[in-house]
Amino acid sequence: MGIQGDIQEHLRTVEKLGHKSLWIKNPEQLDTIQALIMPGGESTTMTRLMKVFSLWDKIKDKIHSGMPVFATCAGMVILSESIENYPHQETMGLLPVRIERNGYGRQVESFETDIEISCLDNKNTFLAVFIRAPRIIGAHGNVDILATYKKDPVLVKYNNILAASFHPELTDDTRIHEYFLNKNK
Repeated sequence: MGIQGDIQEHLRTVEKLGHKSLWIKNPEQLDTIQALIMPGGESTTMTRLMKVFSLWDKIKDKIHSGMPVFATCAGMVILSESIENYPHQETMGLLPVRIERNGYGRQVESFETDIEISCLDNKNTFLAVFIRAPRIIGAHGNVDILATYKKDPVLVKYNNILAASFHPELTDDTRIHEYFLNKNK
């Protein structure tokens, strides 16, 4: 999805892995893709623009119908069931998690840390970049927790949804993108 956020970083990572990428700007393009990445950015702006460009309902329908999606940071906020500290912000409600926006601090409190991710090949640690990251404060249903930071889930999988609180596209480590792309061939 390419209306706001760190789109180019995801595109470069997908292409680096030998896959074709497409900068999604209109609803018709959604019919031509096999999987979707919803990037980090500013979730209220992204929501507003998705509606202006008629992407909101089509993306929601596609994901609900099984299209694989990888959501990072603000993308996870948009997919979440609810936002604890912004209860009136609309979400798609497709990922059964409650989140807290900026749960790990504001922009000046951004940080990097190694986290353990058991589903990755080779080494299990991954350098996670947290920038105004949402914190998952509750999950239910069949949400698989793939990684945690200080006991909070930061990488989760639910049916066709993979969601991260952090920004894997801002590192040179492509293993999370590989995991997503390989699981959805």
